[in-house]
Amino acid sequence: MTINRDLAMDKVVALAKRRGFIFPSSEIYGGLSGFYDYGPYGVSLKRAIRDLWWRHMVELRDDVVGLESTLMMPAAVWEASGHLTNFVDPLRQCLGRCKKRWRADHVTGEKCPECGGPLDDARLFNLMFKTFVGPLEDRASEVYLRPETAQGMFVDFKNVISSSRVRVPFGIAQQGKAFRNEITPGNFVFRVREFELMEMEYFVRPNQDDESFDYWRKERLRWYTDVLGIKPERLRMYDHPKESLSHYSKQTTDIEYEFPFGWGELEGIADRTDYDLAVHQEKSKQDLTYLDPETNERYLPWVIEPAVSVERIFITLLIDAYDEDVVNNEPRVVMRLHPNVAPVQVAVVPLSKKDELIKVAKEVVESLRGQFRVEYDQTGGHIGRRYRRQDE
Repeated sequence: MTINRDLAMDKVVALAKRRGFIFPSSEIYGGLSGFYDYGPYGVSLKRAIRDLWWRHMVELRDDVVGLESTLMMPAAVWEASGHLTNFVDPLRQCLGRCKKRWRADHVTGEKCPECGGPLDDARLFNLMFKTFVGPLEDRASEVYLRPETAQGMFVDFKNVISSSRVRVPFGIAQQGKAFRNEITPGNFVFRVREFELMEMEYFVRPNQDDESFDYWRKERLRWYTDVLGIKPERLRMYDHPKESLSHYSKQTTDIEYEFPFGWGELEGIADRTDYDLAVHQEKSKQDLTYLDPETNERYLPWVIEPAVSVERIFITLLIDAYDEDVVNNEPRVVMRLHPNVAPVQVAVVPLSKKDELIKVAKEVVESLRGQFRVEYDQTGGHIGRRYRRQDE
């Protein structure tokens, strides 16, 4: 059945809460804007996404290793990386009744989109969360919650090289929480303040970045269609113009999905050059060059970075899978998730509560649990309704 795309987002949001995918965080206290909790089905879907990404990016490859770095890092790291000066959004605040704050590039004109009041002049707002380590709140104890996992991989580059048998070209992959104090979080979990990133830094020789960049663009697009089952006609590549590139990027391509609110970034693939290793080498006074055993040449590798948040994939999968059929003139929801990511891959639904039937059903469940995500439904009610519950 063809779904009205304008209504699809509202329907997916309602389904997500009703079926235990996502709940507003701290809801009994009024909630917290830009933060969400994940219910039973949501946790299962997120885990499937993480596991599939790790499987295809690390475990099935000989040239990628894993890392887990800390959520907090000292100010010196972010000063070197450029985040303290460049990780900013233009902010405008309503001077009228509502006092809301808006990203300047998300509003047009001089009036507040909420209440129509006047807006102040744009100013830059840093998106990182700052805190302090220890009892003193001074410059020496200043730390930041990471807005990306990438810097942990760059500052540990030498440790990975010296402790592993990796050689350029190779990658370091990481999954974990990141935090951005977004001015206007929105579109459900598309833009939030706490999220999970999956990033990989792929280190190459300086003259081989274009070839590697092209490879990862194609490989990452293929993963979405072939592994996650996302409809290819709803995906496209967007190459950033030079004037909109990040401070570290030579070239960036976004894999975009056609959301109900328009085309939006699903994943970014960036050619970060040697920017990060170079600035950390300069600021830390540590030698981060790589000695190439094939050429006996010492250099700073260039980096290709595929980066995506679990939440972006999560909402994309829900929207892409949402469908309705009509039975007896009543629309009914059908979630057509790919088996690789479905929170429930197999449902065992006994026809009745007879002991002998339940015994066999539970034996079937136990035989399947090692291979599939299985749900056992022994609740009362018509068997057809229980089937329908699994479709949703």
